[in-house]
Amino acid sequence: MNTPPSPNAPENRRGPDGQTATTTAGTKTRTRPRRRPGALTAGLALAVGSALALSACSSGAAGPQEQAALTGSATGPVQGGVLEYGHLQEPNCIFGGWIQENFTARQVLDNLVSATEDGSVVPWIATDWEVSEDRTVWTLNLRDDVHFTDGTRLDAEAVAYNFDYWMDGGNGTAAAHLGGFYDHSEVVDADTVEIHLSAPFAPFLSTLSQSYFGLQSPMALQTRTVEENCTEPIGSGPFTVKDWKRGEYIEFERNEDYDWAPENARHQGPAHLEGIRWNIVPDGTSRYGSLLAGEMDAIGEVPAVNIAEARQRYDFTQYITPGRPVVINLNTERGIFTDQAVRQALSHATDREANIESAFLGTVPFEPSGYLSQSTPGYDADAAQQYPFDLEQANELLDGAGWTGRAEDGTRIKDGQRLQVTIVYGLNTIVTPDGNTAIQNFQEQARAAGFDIELRPLTPSENFSGAYSTPDSYDGSVGYWTSPHAGILNINYRPSTEEAPNGANTTFLDNEQVFTTIQEALQAPTAEKVSAKFSEAQYQLSELAPAIGLYTQTNTLAVSDRVSGLWLEPAQGGPIFHDAHFTSDEARDSSQGFSAEHAENEG
Repeated sequence: MNTPPSPNAPENRRGPDGQTATTTAGTKTRTRPRRRPGALTAGLALAVGSALALSACSSGAAGPQEQAALTGSATGPVQGGVLEYGHLQEPNCIFGGWIQENFTARQVLDNLVSATEDGSVVPWIATDWEVSEDRTVWTLNLRDDVHFTDGTRLDAEAVAYNFDYWMDGGNGTAAAHLGGFYDHSEVVDADTVEIHLSAPFAPFLSTLSQSYFGLQSPMALQTRTVEENCTEPIGSGPFTVKDWKRGEYIEFERNEDYDWAPENARHQGPAHLEGIRWNIVPDGTSRYGSLLAGEMDAIGEVPAVNIAEARQRYDFTQYITPGRPVVINLNTERGIFTDQAVRQALSHATDREANIESAFLGTVPFEPSGYLSQSTPGYDADAAQQYPFDLEQANELLDGAGWTGRAEDGTRIKDGQRLQVTIVYGLNTIVTPDGNTAIQNFQEQARAAGFDIELRPLTPSENFSGAYSTPDSYDGSVGYWTSPHAGILNINYRPSTEEAPNGANTTFLDNEQVFTTIQEALQAPTAEKVSAKFSEAQYQLSELAPAIGLYTQTNTLAVSDRVSGLWLEPAQGGPIFHDAHFTSDEARDSSQGFSAEHAENEG
């Protein structure tokens, strides 16, 4: 989940430049200055070929690594009704760079392509595409029948505008993905756009399948306020924002004109539902209890203690997020962890696998890698296993690093300094209550090797303020970063410079060899060479030990038998409501309707 590059780091924005872009209309080419979009919405990100690991359970069916699709029964689609959905966290904006904003954006914005369960991409707004021989120009052919909900066309001009908008600060996560590669866009004709890159970028299409790349109306971005575009972005998707009562719910209303769902959608045409009430229920016990009581038709983020029951009572899906897993990022620029041996010692010092098994009651996979989640294409399982629990090895490394003294409480001492570090993390933004237990377990186990770890949970406002994003603000920080491909390594380990700051590099690692290997992977001409180079990068990072893997970030979904057709999309694991419907007229008719209408009826 990340960070905007990291939710506790400043957004990674592209600075002003004097670049120009060329646009072609018909056969006539015109050159113009790079677009400067109007009002921009700040984006935050959490800890993005795509792979997903899903497990779906319904009446005992499905294994833990099944590439799942639908949840619910297979009855015919009932039309209408407002579905009650319970979610853990509230987004800052409907569209932005944080994963929570990715989930809500998917309801109102469309993408150029859509990810599938096997890691490929299929047409959506782009009907087909081709890449030049040097792999730096992507030509996208677009549908000619799509319009935004403000009535303006979603055409090549709109697509080109959105690329520049993302890169000029409209979405920090989108800019982090394409930064250093995107050059400019050229409009060939109304339904054809060329995306010009400065170098080949192997995961280009997979990158675009994420909702950080959702398309908005240029007119809306230019003429409306920042707040309006934050709370009610104008897209072309299956729903529009009807109402948002912060701290309580967001209501999405069906777009009656919608008829351009992605190729892998379960149906074409408008959504079956009249709408969705996206209820914000931070407390896990209350959220699961609302499903048990029938107040919710579906919920996300099922607490670990309830997962076994949810597998039996409901249609249950678990998504193992690709990208960077939940890790402890170690500050390699300042403090105790500038010593590689100390980083390696802490990596060996605790039984992380037993810790995660205990904290999550066996419901979330342990992730030994500090760099890629096991569901990420290009994951190297051998590189991930370089730091098994080995207290003896941890002690040898610390002795060799000069930490030979011991205080009365067992904390190691070197030259009068205690082996004391501070680890920060966003509680209930990046880390769930179950994850908090895992971090506390890690703290306690590390004492045996002589580490004194102070934990500093951050409030949401502290976490998003950027106050805990600099080298002088922590020794370690906990975070994750969703990505459908291993290119996340470029976001997390590109060295930060004055000219091109990188807030996503939360270990502050500056290693030319690692960076070069990652660039070679991103620009490799074949999938085999891409994978080989990413494997090499994982071994290089493992040796340097700038991060410690804890567990895979997962999304879970539990759906009552009142609803069918609700599924998790494969790029990021967000819920898709376009295909959802009630399983009977009775279930639909018992739904409350939208809040304002319900209040009027009650009155």
